[in-house]
Amino acid sequence: MLRTLAISTVLFVGAVSVAQADVFRWVDDHAGVHYSDQWVPGSEVVKSTRPRPPSSSPSADSPARSASSTPKAAKDPAQADANTAKAVKQDVAKVREQQCKDAKDKYEKAIEARRIYKGDDKSKDDPDNRQYLSDEEADAYRLRIRQEMQDLCGSAAK
Repeated sequence: MLRTLAISTVLFVGAVSVAQADVFRWVDDHAGVHYSDQWVPGSEVVKSTRPRPPSSSPSADSPARSASSTPKAAKDPAQADANTAKAVKQDVAKVREQQCKDAKDKYEKAIEARRIYKGDDKSKDDPDNRQYLSDEEADAYRLRIRQEMQDLCGSAAK
């Protein structure tokens, strides 16, 4: 009985500490937005569980605000969570929009290209060493990236 109580107490404390973790947001090299409970260089705090001290004096570059002019939304944890969820949704939409644009560009280039070559970035600079896809492979490639575009954008390029 005592052992069960000790285990459940440890689990409860662990769950509470995880639920109150700070949330950090950062953008990677490929414009992908990521969220974590651990700080990463270049990340910013999206949600913090630590109370912020009230500002006793306004800064020189910001207009003065009284405590009564502070919106209730900033004080309400439910509203703060809703604002965080809205920010996450906007970030996801931006990333999705960029992925869609990139997929459309890739598809358009594949359709317009007479021949498509295999290889890495080094072969782009050296036309003599390029290995081209066969017509069947190029068609399969175009179909694959068209499907990827449709998955990301919801429709074919116009």
